[in-house]
Amino acid sequence: MSRSVRTRSLVDRAVTVLCVAATALAIVPLFSVLYYVAARGLGGVNLAFFTELPAPVGEVGGGAANAIIGSLELVGLACLIGIPPGILAGVYLAEYGNSKLGQLVRFSADVMAGVPSITVGLFVYSLVVLSTGHFSAYAGGLALAIIMLPTVTRTTEELLRLVPEALREAALGLGVAKWRTTVSILLRTALPGVATGVMLAIARVFGETAPLLFTSFSNRYWAESLNEPTASLPVQIFTYAVSPYEDWHRQAWAAALLLVVFILVLNVSARLLVRPRV
Repeated sequence: MSRSVRTRSLVDRAVTVLCVAATALAIVPLFSVLYYVAARGLGGVNLAFFTELPAPVGEVGGGAANAIIGSLELVGLACLIGIPPGILAGVYLAEYGNSKLGQLVRFSADVMAGVPSITVGLFVYSLVVLSTGHFSAYAGGLALAIIMLPTVTRTTEELLRLVPEALREAALGLGVAKWRTTVSILLRTALPGVATGVMLAIARVFGETAPLLFTSFSNRYWAESLNEPTASLPVQIFTYAVSPYEDWHRQAWAAALLLVVFILVLNVSARLLVRPRV
């Protein structure tokens, strides 16, 4: 074996070892967090946790039923408010993004993606909560929608740009209108990827706490309407974690485990959607 071949072989092995080590560094913290949250949270998961309201301060028992439903309501509102304009903006950027307006929209989406969530919460607090005079699920949903918007927009744009240009040209060559080509061919082709971006955006906002502290706040009881303070899992975790009660700590870990499982399911589903079909 020549010297150059041995050198290449050693370099190849060294790089392989470095890649394996880097992969381990990325995986070990992830599984450590999952294991620790599961070990601490499973003890607090029971039927009462899913069906009962929080117990009075200082008492043992109760659950997080209102927080679970409240989180689903807030995320549902965020999807209704944020997904349609996000997809439409992504379509505009993919089809007309070379104009000055398109460049401005793209730049704005990139800037919004980097804005801290607490800043979004303060913005919605000033815009909605101070105007109406009370916290509400509407304000919380709007804050989460603003956080979702840039992710959905940029994902939709990138996925539409990956659609082969031949499909667009074939449709236009057959006399199909541009809007129908975009809706019936381009969006339908990119739909799995767009759905993946939507799921990742939902997974991000589902665990947000800071914007909800300024918008939907919290509620120890069932919210009778969306126009009043609404409980959510992230805020309940924060409240219980800083309390001096051991039972609340146990329920905080259980709520954290529920959040992790939900986000994990969304991420796995997103990967399955974009998996190549055999």
